[in-house]
Amino acid sequence: MTDWTPTRAAGDAILEAFIPRMGRRYANGRNTDHGAGAHKAVSVLSHYIRRRLVLEQDAVAAALAAHGPESAEKFVQEVIWRGYFKGWLERRPQIWASYVTGLEADLAALDRDRRLRRDVERAMNGQTGLECFDAWATELIDTGYLHNHARMWFASIWIFTLGLPWRLGADFFYRHLLDGDAASNTLGWRWAAGLHTRGKPYPADAQNIATFTAGRFTPRRSDLAEVTQGLEATEPEGLPSVLPLRDVTAPKPGVPTALLITDEDCRLEDFNLTSLDIRTVATLSASHLRSPLPVSGLVTAFEAGTLADAARRIGAAPSALHAGDPEALAKWAAGAGATQIATPYITQGPLHDWLEEAAPSLARAGITLCEWRRDWDAAIWPHATAGFFKVRKNIPHILEQVLPA
Repeated sequence: MTDWTPTRAAGDAILEAFIPRMGRRYANGRNTDHGAGAHKAVSVLSHYIRRRLVLEQDAVAAALAAHGPESAEKFVQEVIWRGYFKGWLERRPQIWASYVTGLEADLAALDRDRRLRRDVERAMNGQTGLECFDAWATELIDTGYLHNHARMWFASIWIFTLGLPWRLGADFFYRHLLDGDAASNTLGWRWAAGLHTRGKPYPADAQNIATFTAGRFTPRRSDLAEVTQGLEATEPEGLPSVLPLRDVTAPKPGVPTALLITDEDCRLEDFNLTSLDIRTVATLSASHLRSPLPVSGLVTAFEAGTLADAARRIGAAPSALHAGDPEALAKWAAGAGATQIATPYITQGPLHDWLEEAAPSLARAGITLCEWRRDWDAAIWPHATAGFFKVRKNIPHILEQVLPA
């Protein structure tokens, strides 16, 4: 099994080891799921990139330097997909809000409907009788990871073969994936359901599964539902309008500052901390906000490790905050005499929602929440308004902005 130690050094080591495979070998082998402990054709860097222990532009720059733009094209595109999904949800925050309210309704239905509860529990416990699906459910729980192709098959089977609510499946993933990300997870499930690219659901195909699991699984065609249409009828109003990116208040130099470390971005050393009058530093544990249901201990432990590593790398001895009572954030900062909280940009998702709840108490205390937005995001997000094609055709321009000449 890959060493998934929650530190920047571990992420850098995985990146370095994978560089020789970022070219043709990645393009040719990336779609094959060899199973737990055998994911050699993909980088398994997602836990680190998700928390920016490894930066997207560093992975892309390494691939281009080692293999050139043509051979590294697939790897570069896959890295940029994450930025596309993040930007797409930033431009349509209504989709995240509808996921949250829809999940609440689905969980309430689960409480009322004994048969639904039984079927969902069987799916999550790997007890459906469909060998491939059950193996993926077990791998996810045991390791906190699934190959991307397996995630697609799993979501399709959950939605169309098992007929289960898609948000409950997305919640299952989000509670267990070490790389769980509000945008990639929500929009990935919506894509499988035919809601992201409307009318184009993803069908789990028996032959495709057999081929791209190298024969580990050979489901019969009759084991899987024939997918003829997606769930777009459940959202007859279509996609919401694209909104402008929200404004960001940058930290001001010389102002009494409370520095907040979250696992949204654990590379605070990349920002100009020396210009700030830092009065206090805190880590904020927030992975429990992913779901109303219990979040995997693997996820919370990885978060704790990344937060501790982030603090060590900037030489801080932080307070440990827990995202519970939102008013505690203002009390922490005000107690140190800070008038601004500085943190890397918080994207749409549960932590952003929690900070919105904290906003009134921050305002009453005269404290401004300030964020750094990375150049990588600023380069991709303006293009993330429709399908990935618009981003893909702008990749050369995007890379010109974010990579050194």
